[in-house]
Amino acid sequence: MKKHIPNILTLCNLLCGVFAVVVATSQFASLEWTVALIFCGAVFDFCDGFSARLLKVSSPIGKELDSLADLVTFGFAPAAITSGIIQHILFAGTLVENEPLEWYYYALVFFPYIIVAFSALRLAKFNIDERQTCSFIGLPTPANAIFFASFAFMPNLDYIPVIIIDVLVLVFSVLLVSEIPMFSLKFKNYSWNDNKIRYGFLILAVLLLAILQLRALTYIILCYILLSVIENLFLKKNCSIEE
Repeated sequence: MKKHIPNILTLCNLLCGVFAVVVATSQFASLEWTVALIFCGAVFDFCDGFSARLLKVSSPIGKELDSLADLVTFGFAPAAITSGIIQHILFAGTLVENEPLEWYYYALVFFPYIIVAFSALRLAKFNIDERQTCSFIGLPTPANAIFFASFAFMPNLDYIPVIIIDVLVLVFSVLLVSEIPMFSLKFKNYSWNDNKIRYGFLILAVLLLAILQLRALTYIILCYILLSVIENLFLKKNCSIEE
């Protein structure tokens, strides 16, 4: 039975992603519930890998299943959230029933779904890239999902220009498939010297959450990207490059 536990947890991750998309696109759309489901999926995503290592039952099918689940939870779901936010900004209280829409409205609304395509490419590259043993090449899909899901907690969201959101979608989609090394939170040991960047990030994340609460998530992901660039440029301890 224990060999099935990681796959069951992966399927729970997948279902969280499916439910997140359904909630985000239904007539009773709730950004808060959608974000909560993405975070639940992230917890299951962590637990499936942890349980596989703990029980020593990792398998090729588990790896492929994990990528399929991640594509839904960390690709499709955040794209649906972002598209929903754009629709809210553009259309809330401004449209007359049966009023025809210009083509560019559709372009702005559907553009966030490129996240799905780039996430699929990112996950496929990860599965065949032997460099990504203890760090990442490119932005991990969960970090990308958290960044866009965190928009739900931003104040004055209605005043953010839609084009800025779509530009961020493009930038982060490129980051997903970029060759920029980014650290992971996997610890080989717990010494300060070997994990300065990880401990620094965790301390910073806790402080931001204490001050800004859930609004801090956007800034935490931006800090993660910045610290990864700093580590790559100055500390040069990214094991995915060395190995």
